[in-house]
Amino acid sequence: MPELITPTVRLRTSFLAAVAEFHAEPGQPVPWFVNDVDPPALTDPEAFAPYVARVLAERTEAGMRADAGVPMTTLWWAEGDELLGRLAIRHRLTPSLERIGGHIGYDVRPTARRHGHATAMLAAALPVAAELGITGALLTCDATNTASRHVIETNGGHLIATKGPKLRYLVPTSGAPTT
Repeated sequence: MPELITPTVRLRTSFLAAVAEFHAEPGQPVPWFVNDVDPPALTDPEAFAPYVARVLAERTEAGMRADAGVPMTTLWWAEGDELLGRLAIRHRLTPSLERIGGHIGYDVRPTARRHGHATAMLAAALPVAAELGITGALLTCDATNTASRHVIETNGGHLIATKGPKLRYLVPTSGAPTT
């Protein structure tokens, strides 16, 4: 059964395979987290541990990414040694994240899509967001992304606004439907 886990070097091989899948996907933008991997971590097994440590440190004010402006908790959706997706919970919002991004962002690797992973991953992340003090998580998606809209709405998301091509949803972090 897949579960949200703390990033770990144990999943290096599967993580790198997922990165390759995202890069090979025709006509789709590469998720930001894929381009954020330290280049040595893509080839040197010894460099992957510092990459994972950096991702874990982003949970704190001292370790947060300068371009993010907020601490974030990254979790991986995995089954055994297979990475199926990743999710980031931003601990608070900047004006930019309020417009695009929101509290939670998620990606499912291309070969794992259409199996309910995004819906289950978001459901599992909502209690974590609640533990971080987020009572209503803001999530955004493109109006044309029907799959993401379904994931958010299945998890109790209520459309609160449309800003250009983006839909903005408020998702309760406690009492949300589980899948």
